[in-house]
Amino acid sequence: MGDLLSLSGWGLALLQTVIFLAGAPLLAGWIKRVKSRLQNRRGPGLLQPYQDLRKLFGKEVLVAHTASPLFRAAPYIVFGSTLVAVSVIPLLAVHLPTAAVADVIVLVGFLALARFFLALAGMDVGTAFGGMGASREMLVSALAEPAMLMAVFTLAMSAHSTNLSSVVQFNLTTGVTLRPSFMFALLGLILVAIAETGRIPVDNPATHLELTMIHEAMILEYSGRHLALMEWAAQLKLMLYGVLITCIFFPWGIATEPGWTVLLASLVIVVIKLAILGMMLAVSETVLAKMRLFRAPQYLNLAFLLTLLGLFSHVILETGP
Repeated sequence: MGDLLSLSGWGLALLQTVIFLAGAPLLAGWIKRVKSRLQNRRGPGLLQPYQDLRKLFGKEVLVAHTASPLFRAAPYIVFGSTLVAVSVIPLLAVHLPTAAVADVIVLVGFLALARFFLALAGMDVGTAFGGMGASREMLVSALAEPAMLMAVFTLAMSAHSTNLSSVVQFNLTTGVTLRPSFMFALLGLILVAIAETGRIPVDNPATHLELTMIHEAMILEYSGRHLALMEWAAQLKLMLYGVLITCIFFPWGIATEPGWTVLLASLVIVVIKLAILGMMLAVSETVLAKMRLFRAPQYLNLAFLLTLLGLFSHVILETGP
């Protein structure tokens, strides 16, 4: 199979990153728009996240006098780590130059790096809300990461690789096949994605109630471009998990051959899949209520159990004699 390097090389990989940067706020706006319609509200427009980011980038940065240089550097590290993570995901095509580092375990490492500095920034100023949000974030991540890695190992046992491009290529080659292991891994990864992106029922991104917020508690002290970078990184992370779910388990439409026509069709299909996934997320957040924080471990234990069942079902049902 020809390498897409013959078409545009690193330019195509850069184009995918630009699409992530431009599309992440649009996906967040789409979810808010659908939720508003489901709740019989007019709601903000689709382009409202772009306007919010532009307004924040134009505002003055105010930093607490107790903040250290880490507090100022954390937004850039969080945004940079998330941007590197999304740049290795096959959005439009496989066999890109970034496929060499498109390992799921590396992806989890980049996300963990961003989360680590986000938690440090939340505790840096010394406010009660920041420390509370950081401790809750570490609780969620400590339970979510094992479930995500177990889902990765389930996929790796089928594709014989933890490389994202190889996994997507395997699914494209084998076509539509009923695999119980993939069904369990998909359900577990969806639960992990909801927890990792701070969505209902684990967290509510629209609240500022001190007894319920997790992510918002860590960025309360930020303003201006620092807050814009944090918000943009959160939107990128949401789109990252959406693309990860759609491209691994529903990879149809991803380009495997060079050609701008194929890439344009791939972009249209990806937009449709993300729009459907965003609608499903909006519906679930409308019909579900936020659970108590002490119920979150049970929720994530369920995610781990589903991915573990996926691994066992692969060994028992799908492994040949």
